[in-house]
Amino acid sequence: MFLDKTMERNSPLIEYAVSAHQKGLILPDSFILDVDTFTENAEAILKEARKHSFTLYYMLKQVGRNPYLARILENMGYDGAVVVDFRESERMMESHLRIGNVGHLVQIPDALIGSVVSYGVENITIYSLEKARRINECAKALGKVQDILIRVYSPDDMIYPGQTAGFSMDHLEDTVRKLESLTNLRINGITSFPCYLYDEKEDDIMPTNNLHTVLEAVRLLEQKGYGDLIINTPSTTSVTTIGKMVEHGGNCGEPGHGLSGTTPLHARRNQVERPAVVYLSEVSHNFERMAYAYGGGHYRRGHVRNALVGSSYNTMEKYKVSPPSDESIDYHFGLNKEAKVGESVIMAFRFQMFVSRSDLVLVEGLKRGNARIAGVYDSLGRRK
Repeated sequence: MFLDKTMERNSPLIEYAVSAHQKGLILPDSFILDVDTFTENAEAILKEARKHSFTLYYMLKQVGRNPYLARILENMGYDGAVVVDFRESERMMESHLRIGNVGHLVQIPDALIGSVVSYGVENITIYSLEKARRINECAKALGKVQDILIRVYSPDDMIYPGQTAGFSMDHLEDTVRKLESLTNLRINGITSFPCYLYDEKEDDIMPTNNLHTVLEAVRLLEQKGYGDLIINTPSTTSVTTIGKMVEHGGNCGEPGHGLSGTTPLHARRNQVERPAVVYLSEVSHNFERMAYAYGGGHYRRGHVRNALVGSSYNTMEKYKVSPPSDESIDYHFGLNKEAKVGESVIMAFRFQMFVSRSDLVLVEGLKRGNARIAGVYDSLGRRK
């Protein structure tokens, strides 16, 4: 999906990945991340956000909840992390990182709520009254008032399978009244996901009906006297989309794939952010006129199509990739013809490291010509 753009805009990353692999420095089933480019992308997004007084909660599930990268973003001035699930909240709290939003896609289990509230997260997103009451109890016991974001939905909204949740707009006024009765919670904003998606027909990032639902909910709260609300409208936050998000009424986004230059828009045409990640594998074996490379990092929405195969960047050949079926374990990626066992395989597809068994290899110094491995982490952000 991103291979051609990476070859065009960040070939030193591919060259280094192949060289390091052939020297035995990197194992297959590794995502190789160019920290220099990642940092430049993050700085560009932050600069654009500041022009619009736009809040940024960074999203790092794509790159394995990595605390090294999180620290870079926090020191740069990002407003904190948005953690996709409670496992990620544990990782960020262990690393003493600022958390801007937790609970959006996956609510906090009851046994962990006290720790999260005590830690001091800025916002907890809720989509059930039961969870709100539990958060309120923990906040009251700690003598705190916890800010919350309300996740809302309407019947025409898009919700991915496995993410079905939210307070119905039909009952939002009653929901707000019940939340207001909880003395140690404060309604701080509205959210939904996804509020923006890439539209192939328009060849652009376009608002979804979820955005209209969010704005309707904001209007209801404003009529009740609420002000200075967080209007959180992910996804696909990048330099190009921040202005559009502000124009449509949002004031908070969550750059994730934008940080690595790998949103669907980045695959179609050049954006400010450059590609910062490739997937490295290795030819494992040949079988019935096809080569097979080690798997482990396949993502069923990855749209992987091609790979570069060879022992040096200048001699690599492009192969067609046959990814494993979604119902199968991704032990191997298929390649459309035989290759030499041990050769490097480079792919660049849409990825979600936190659901893989891959390693993340952080490479610094590529732009200065003195590349080095800054660290190797597993898919849960633990240093190896």
